[in-house]
Amino acid sequence: MPLVGLTALGVVFGDIGTSPLYSLQTVFSIEHNTVAPNPLDVYGVISQVFWAIVLVVTVKYVALVLRADNDGEGGILALVHLLRQRLRGHPRLAVSALMLGILGAALFYGDSLITPAISVMSAVEGLTVSQPQLEEWVLPVSVVILTALFAIQRWGTEKVGRAFGPVMLVWFVCLAALGIPHIVEHPEIVGALLPHHAWLFMLERPWVAFIAMGAVVLTITGAEALYADMGHFGARPIRLAWFAVVLPALVLNYLGQGAMILHSPETSDNPFFRMAPAWAQLPLVVLATVATVIASQAVISGAFSVSRQATRLYLLPRLTIRHTSKHEGGQIYVPVVNWILFGGVLVLIAVFQSSARLATAYGLAVTGTLLLTMLLFLFLAHHVWHWRWWQLGLVAVFIGGMEAVFFAANLMKLPSGGWIPLLIAAAVITVMSTWHRGYQLVAQRRAELEGPLDDFVEEVRDSGLVRIPGVAVVPHPDRATVPLALRFNVGFNRVLHGRVVIVSVVYENVPHIRHVDRVQINDLGYTDDGIVYLAYHIGFNDTANIPAALELARGRTPELDFEQAEVTYLLSTAEVRRGDNPGLSRWRKQLYMALTRNAASRSSVFCLPPERTVVMGSQITL
Repeated sequence: MPLVGLTALGVVFGDIGTSPLYSLQTVFSIEHNTVAPNPLDVYGVISQVFWAIVLVVTVKYVALVLRADNDGEGGILALVHLLRQRLRGHPRLAVSALMLGILGAALFYGDSLITPAISVMSAVEGLTVSQPQLEEWVLPVSVVILTALFAIQRWGTEKVGRAFGPVMLVWFVCLAALGIPHIVEHPEIVGALLPHHAWLFMLERPWVAFIAMGAVVLTITGAEALYADMGHFGARPIRLAWFAVVLPALVLNYLGQGAMILHSPETSDNPFFRMAPAWAQLPLVVLATVATVIASQAVISGAFSVSRQATRLYLLPRLTIRHTSKHEGGQIYVPVVNWILFGGVLVLIAVFQSSARLATAYGLAVTGTLLLTMLLFLFLAHHVWHWRWWQLGLVAVFIGGMEAVFFAANLMKLPSGGWIPLLIAAAVITVMSTWHRGYQLVAQRRAELEGPLDDFVEEVRDSGLVRIPGVAVVPHPDRATVPLALRFNVGFNRVLHGRVVIVSVVYENVPHIRHVDRVQINDLGYTDDGIVYLAYHIGFNDTANIPAALELARGRTPELDFEQAEVTYLLSTAEVRRGDNPGLSRWRKQLYMALTRNAASRSSVFCLPPERTVVMGSQITL
């Protein structure tokens, strides 16, 4: 397998790859023992598992949804961004897509909290199978492992994946090796791959089959993370790893567990570990511990991708994002998201103290996100790809229908723990909707304060304003309006620098822009007034270093022929204060202002020297 595919194996498939540890055990240990280890139920459950993997993961995500990338990025917010770009003539549909995306992203964050907590705890608890006296060490060991896991995120998913990839390859080989002997011994279990066994199960025991679906969904946890992590590696390595390694290993293992349960019903209490011979159980527990720790990586790196996409959609404030690869723009590290997740995971562990108590919450967030991604994908397929109605209907009925049943079955868990992801989602939705609305109100008010650049230049010409020696460099994203810092410098100080350079940083979706191609000088018609506009094009692995942009542009025009010592940087700011204006409630205004105060510093993002940077602007009342 190519190195990038092996790396993807370590990051992307940890969650779905460790589901054989607990999924069938959960199915056959459901309350009141409704699912029995008899031929009808075993064949029905294995058939449900196989077709869930085939339809939801293989067809929906690997074959279809991975095609819906936004400049190489994946995840539910990538779908939203893509739809909003293509549905500019349908504002209602664009708003609907945004709302669905916010809800889906919020549920994904809930999954990102629950997955590390339950995965690590179940792994450490697995050690007590052979050493029961270690039970009191489960919580402290879990905390140590989680601390190490979140601490290494700063090294980037490429390095983490290289370390985890070989381990996960061994894990998947073990999954296949455990299942094959039981399949060879009882080859009739292969018949469970036929879909009619799932239908017979649902027809003859509908309520039992429905309850079973609530646990069968555990076999596909990690499917959404697979899509969200696409930006880290690209679609091709993910597809290669899925078809060459992950899918065959999972199918062989589930068939092996089914064959063993069918002929030894007593093994249904812990079918995964009972598949192994006695001499291999302790090494298997150790390997499973490592694998379940790795499973957390998929949702952590996926949360980084979703967070960056949320900032692009103005659903979250500006975040400090570190690119950890020189070749892949999606491989990023977001410190604040990393440590918020870490804190939330520790809270969950402290409150619930066992994976069994968290198990009831592990499904609602996953199935909710599956459904929302399906709705957005159907929007995309219809309005952008122009699929025919019969194509949409097939996907909606066979895949969307299965996901709807999964979701309904997990609603039964709501009183016993399913409320956890909903609570987390409600908090995330509150933050995102507040920031998005607040940003719109502030942007509208700021545009009014800025005013057109043409009118500003005319005012400067007519006023006979004093022009002082030196160069004012003003970062500003728009060439049509006046930077606030420039306007208020003129308004309060009644002076204007002899030369003014308005700089816009343009982010391109390539790893690196050659230095000779980075700077673009646009003639706005104000060169006689000493005002020039400079667009600084950078790749995702380049730094938004505005002083470096000036060095590249120096001497290209007379207005840009100056030394760095002559430059004063004017950085625009708008202090937001709470007022009585409509649009947001009082507590949401307070929340928006708190988020604003904690956004990443623009001066550090642009690498501006503090001793020559003046921050100017105005107050905006919400």
